[in-house]
Amino acid sequence: MPTTPPLVAEASPFSRAALVAYLFLIMYASWYPFSGWQTDNLVAILDVARQWPRYWTAFDASINVVGYLPLGVLLVFALYPLCSRPVSVLLATIAGTLLSVTMEGVQYFLPSRVTSILDVITNSSGTLLGALLGALLIPSVLEKGRLRLLRRQWLHHEASREMLILGLWPLAQIYPQAYLFGLGQILPLISFWLDEYFAIDIDLSAVLLQGLELDAAEYLLSETIITACGATGAVLICLFILNRHAPKFWLSSLLLVAAVCTKALASALLFKPEYAFGWLTPGARGGLLISAIMLYGFSFAPSRAQRRLAILMLLISLILINLVPSNPYFLLSMQNLTHGKFLNFYGAAQFLSICWPLLALWYLFDRPIPASPLVEPQAGDLYNDTVTAPHQTKQQ
Repeated sequence: MPTTPPLVAEASPFSRAALVAYLFLIMYASWYPFSGWQTDNLVAILDVARQWPRYWTAFDASINVVGYLPLGVLLVFALYPLCSRPVSVLLATIAGTLLSVTMEGVQYFLPSRVTSILDVITNSSGTLLGALLGALLIPSVLEKGRLRLLRRQWLHHEASREMLILGLWPLAQIYPQAYLFGLGQILPLISFWLDEYFAIDIDLSAVLLQGLELDAAEYLLSETIITACGATGAVLICLFILNRHAPKFWLSSLLLVAAVCTKALASALLFKPEYAFGWLTPGARGGLLISAIMLYGFSFAPSRAQRRLAILMLLISLILINLVPSNPYFLLSMQNLTHGKFLNFYGAAQFLSICWPLLALWYLFDRPIPASPLVEPQAGDLYNDTVTAPHQTKQQ
């Protein structure tokens, strides 16, 4: 009877890619909104940094701890197997502390941000807790290789980039969007930059539409199409990287549920709890229904066709979200944003919501999918009672 070959200690490309992405998010969240820089009064920076903040809450401190906790986990995972677990925890804590000091030091030059020694302490504590958690998870996650076995059984090939992109999709829903799953709204941002730096009062979307105004029915249709294409494109990425042995329905449903739950939680925190499902408009509901119908049909398509369909869906959503004006009701609801500590991540969420479809399209255009799975399941692999190899291995 064939047996599963022993798993040797290997680095985790996914952990290292996720670490780079999370570092960018921390930097963006710490330095947002990147305006109003001041370089005077440098001599006071040490005095300001040493001062204990006059006003702070347990919520503020807990947010700082939670924000750096994933950093500690990812740093320990990224260092495996180069260092032992105690050394990895020490290096991760030092790196997190230095990163926090750098972020707080740069915030001194931003009038809208506050440099605080309390933030450094809480951020370092979060990194330490995350590093300890990561060290405890290494045996079950990396050394024993359960996740690696599942990836070998369920995926067509090494899919670190794909899993990172899919993992960022629910997080991209944190930023309030005019239309559900309508990511990549970059033209309004470019228009703002032109107005800010060149004193040009211009709306690029209006220029492209040449003064065309939408009525209520056209707004509803646009929202339906954007929601349907955005959801379908993201889930298709999940489908086409999975081989026929994977539980595609449950994994795709988990991805969609994670995005919806993240959207609801962010809406409750950024606005009010009663607005948690305010985005579930008739257009959004119609788009979700159409997306479910399309995904049912597309699930029977070959992997290469699913990849091309994902490109098409994301392009349609990206084009429409940049051409269709924001719904006036959405612009009015933005005035109800709750100004709290959670808004420190507002800039990072905006950055992620803009960049996610561009990142996904870059990946889809960059790498074609292989025609067959990388490794066929063997009798000793996980779930060998329900999964059988499609053919017998030839005797040498």
